[in-house]
Amino acid sequence: MEENELIVKTEKSFEDIKHIDENGNEFWYARELMVSLGYKDWRNFSNVINKAKDACTNSNINVFEHFVDVNRVLKVGNNADMSIEDISLTRYACYLIAQNGSSKKKQIALAQTYFAVKTRQQELTEEEYIKLSEDDRRIYDRNLARKRNSALAEIAQKKGVENFGKFHNAGYLGLYNETAQQIKSRKKLSKKDDILDFMGSEELGANIFRITQTEAKLKKANINNEQLACATHNYVGKAVRRTIKQLGGTMPEDLPTPEKSVKQLEKERKKKNTLAQKDTKKLDK
Repeated sequence: MEENELIVKTEKSFEDIKHIDENGNEFWYARELMVSLGYKDWRNFSNVINKAKDACTNSNINVFEHFVDVNRVLKVGNNADMSIEDISLTRYACYLIAQNGSSKKKQIALAQTYFAVKTRQQELTEEEYIKLSEDDRRIYDRNLARKRNSALAEIAQKKGVENFGKFHNAGYLGLYNETAQQIKSRKKLSKKDDILDFMGSEELGANIFRITQTEAKLKKANINNEQLACATHNYVGKAVRRTIKQLGGTMPEDLPTPEKSVKQLEKERKKKNTLAQKDTKKLDK
């Protein structure tokens, strides 16, 4: 097989085993990735995963955000169910695994390039962010808030949180002096609407700061129950609010609510891209 053909096949292999969760986030299963990288034994591949986790930790990045232990049910002989342990991986986790894999394997070398390039494509420099339109900033920030909220929920659960409605409400009360329901009412949202979908980039930025700082504080603090975790979230929310006030910024509750939700913007972008692709195909004929 020629080099170019192998590269195309490698990219297709990784994209074919990619999964999308209910929030639109991409992920890979370690056992499926193992096969694509040319490994046959789970024990040997687990050693590579552990090295990748160490690399993640050494970079001061939350391991649990990128490597999530899961149980999956597979169909085996006679259509029977079999439960197996697996790991849900982000694209960054796949990149670290490829970096720590056997250099003797051709698949590893190709994977290193593939995941490095794709991971970089998903990141924006400050200069690139500034050039984005407000709608693009909202989409980017909303996806970032979604990922950070997932990481926050994970560490909060480890700290004893069971009632996540109460936990998230504590943060909103600190930042807004309003409950989540009061924010929804003020923004004239329905029960099914997500508050973060109806924020401008400035308001999303304040909430991302609240989320990330709460996550950091929960990691460092000696907290082992829901009450303390909620108090911490509320404390951080209030601290962010004080910072905004000291800087002479606009309080989050006074910021305008966009007419379109982020979901609507994403849907419109998707439709626009689909039409553009159809037009391109017509021109190619």
